[in-house]
Amino acid sequence: MSANAASLASASSPELPAVPNPTARLEVEDLLFAEADLLDSWKLSEWLALFTDDGAYYVPSTDLPRDASADSSLFYIADDHVRLRERVIRLLKKTAHAEYPRSRTRHLVGNVRVLESTGETIVATVAFATWRMKNGNTDAYIGSTRYRLRRVDGVLRIAEKRVFLDLEALRPHGRVSILL
Repeated sequence: MSANAASLASASSPELPAVPNPTARLEVEDLLFAEADLLDSWKLSEWLALFTDDGAYYVPSTDLPRDASADSSLFYIADDHVRLRERVIRLLKKTAHAEYPRSRTRHLVGNVRVLESTGETIVATVAFATWRMKNGNTDAYIGSTRYRLRRVDGVLRIAEKRVFLDLEALRPHGRVSILL
């Protein structure tokens, strides 16, 4: 290869970031695909079991920066483990009017990237699309999720799930009554 060809090849091929632990991505994908299946099957108690005992679930409003804190900003959802358990219990009851009868959903997860893998903790990001079908309407929630995962007794669990919606507003549905 000539010097010019080598120069062009390197100029057109940006350096890809190193994957901290290539095998971790497969384990992360398995967990996230299982999570999507549990949510679509409405197995919310089993989904909750994927979280650590101190796990948290956040959905910041669409106008906030990604590093916003639920302590000082308004989030659509800011659940610690206790609130998340109560949300699951409520969604499984017939008195959860927003979700009774429950919506049908389809969660698609892709572009899984492991950003950090240190000791027992993994930080990963994914792109997602979740469709919600109810009362003849189909709504789409599109965005990305940042997961902080931790091994508990050798099993990978969700310590924090932070969902970033790419929507400009929650129209036409106006709310997040499903789990993303």
